[in-house]
Amino acid sequence: MLNNNLDILTEDLAPRLWKELARATQDRHHDWRTPVLATQGLAGIGPQARTVVLRQAEAATWTLRVYTDARSPKCSELIAEPLAQFSFWSKRLNWQLRAAVSSSVYTEGDLVNAAWDHMRQSRSAADYLSALPPGSIQSSQLPTQESSNDSLIRHHLAVLEFKVLAMDWLALGQGNHHRAKLTPAGLIEWLVP
Repeated sequence: MLNNNLDILTEDLAPRLWKELARATQDRHHDWRTPVLATQGLAGIGPQARTVVLRQAEAATWTLRVYTDARSPKCSELIAEPLAQFSFWSKRLNWQLRAAVSSSVYTEGDLVNAAWDHMRQSRSAADYLSALPPGSIQSSQLPTQESSNDSLIRHHLAVLEFKVLAMDWLALGQGNHHRAKLTPAGLIEWLVP
């Protein structure tokens, strides 16, 4: 699967990683579709990690995007501290990818409108129309929407955009492992696994 010639691997590594990330946004069964996002919690509560769904991966700009409810704690955490980390694991590839990122939180504008146009017809749309914010205590009766016309209901979808600052890639093999650090500027440093 991996070529032991590191020169060939060096040329192909960043494009291969971005190809897998892009595939993960389209393939619901790709292991990298649901990475762990770690942020710095508020009020001294320490790091917070949660699984998210990768929605977009743009190799040209080294950008990842995730959708969330604008009222979720991760939005406040990322506004307060934009630096975060993704952790991806693929059993099929035997690859771990960690991405150090700088985030932006969008709750309105063209990016959010385009995301909502895409999401409004999906089963996930109800998640962004809830009257209660994520993590709220729920009564025994589930809240229902008063209108079936979601154009009249305010959605709470936010787009989290992450500029990748560096990637740490680890490939586990039988007897030989490879590890490298990559940056958007094209730097690849081979590291001890």
